[in-house]
This record gives sequence, structure tokens and C-alpha cells, in this order.
Amino acid sequence: MDNRAIEVNNLFYSVDGKTLLNNISVSVEKNEFVGLIGPNGSGKSTLLKNIYKQYSSKKGTIYINNKSIEHISNKELAKNMAVVTQENKMEFDFSIWEVMRMSRLPYHGLFDMNTKEDDEICLNALKKVGMEDLKYRSFPSLSGGEKQRVYLAMAFAQESKIIVLDEPTNHLDIGYQLMLMDLLKKEKNTTIFTSLHDMNLAARYCHKIIVLNKGQVVACGSPKEVLTLELLRDVFKINAEIHHDKETDKITVLYKSFIEN
Repeated sequence: MDNRAIEVNNLFYSVDGKTLLNNISVSVEKNEFVGLIGPNGSGKSTLLKNIYKQYSSKKGTIYINNKSIEHISNKELAKNMAVVTQENKMEFDFSIWEVMRMSRLPYHGLFDMNTKEDDEICLNALKKVGMEDLKYRSFPSLSGGEKQRVYLAMAFAQESKIIVLDEPTNHLDIGYQLMLMDLLKKEKNTTIFTSLHDMNLAARYCHKIIVLNKGQVVACGSPKEVLTLELLRDVFKINAEIHHDKETDKITVLYKSFIEN
């Protein structure tokens, strides 16, 4: 049985004649925690947007649980994949609780009422991110970090077996960054595919790291295989040291200096 949750084959994507993704092929196994890293403009968000169907490429194939996304409706995709993006904008003055209940829409008709079970799922998801006591607060009044925690709770409440996240820790202080990553790591029977800005978070939490540069995959493997001094110099233009913690078997990148062109 094929164990791939996400498979991208020979994907090209361009805008106004500029190639943003150039022959991308990657796969994410079921229940794997995979990080996507790369310099700004390397194509990380563009790849993720193709995977969750915000963008559509005319060349290449994407499969979710062995089914082409061309043959997956948006509602079916939402049951298979929850998405946490950088660009969430909630313009209406909903409460956190009203926003949370929207996460159950894939399982109902547009005008159906949520069930008691739906509400229990939403409340448990809010408890996971420590926001249950604020559930009646106005969502637009929240800080960026608080909103991000609610969006993560929505992803949990959606009960999809795949969660795709685009730099979910961007607006969080270090404590909440670690909390969010811990919560994702603890999700059982769930595939996590996330772009990350912080290489050390990727090294600490991810089973596998995929590196993009200029729209191409330049490395793929375990953190120790991928995060080498050579790659840090060539792709990220930095001099660094890499420290290995023998107790945890994790590596840490110590940034030293930027390499001038």
C-alpha cells in the first residue's frame, strides 16, 4: 500500500513568464513531520499554494492520499487537509467561538447547524492551544500571535489527517513557537507539512527537511543530512557552526556571519 500523503511530480509554475517552481518533485509520507525551508523568494509559499489548490499549475501532478487534486472537490480536500496560511484575514467581527465553528463546515451543508459533537471538538481544539477561556472574545481584537493560535485550533478541529502550514510561527514569541511546534508534533496519525523560517525549529521537530532555492529542490533528507555548512553557505549565504547534542541527537545551527556577494 502506498504510504504517501502528499506527492508532487514534475511541477512547474510560472507567473507573467517568470518561473517560480521549476520541475519540483517531493513526497511526504503519512504521519511524517516535514519542514520546507529556503531563502525568501525560493518558492515555498508558491509550492504550498499549489498543494492546497489556491494556485493551479498546467504542468505537473499533485496527489493527496494517492488521488489527483484535479479530481478532488474543495469540500473533499478540506476533509483530507487543513491549511494554516500566512495570509488569513478575518474582516468580520466574529467571536473566537463563531470562527471555530466554521472549521466544521466540511462536514455539513452551508446552512446546517453544528451538533453537540462539533462543539465538543471545537472546545477541545481551543483547549489544546490555551484559548478556551477567551472563546467569546472578538476575533479581530486578538494579537497576531493569538489569531495564529486560533487558526491552529481550527486546523485541529477540522480533523483532517494532513495539516499544511505556511510559516506558522512567524507572529509568535519563542515560547509560543515552541508550544505550537510541540502541539503539532503530538498530533497522532497526522501528516504535517510546514514551511519554516527558523532552521533550528526545523532541525528540532522535523523528520525530514526539504530545501528550495530559486524554485528548485536542492536538498532533501534528515536535518543532519541536509543542514550542512556547505548548504548554509551556498543557499542561505551564511557562515555558521553546527552543534550536535548527543543526548537528544538533534543539531543546532549557530549563525556567525552573512556572506557578501
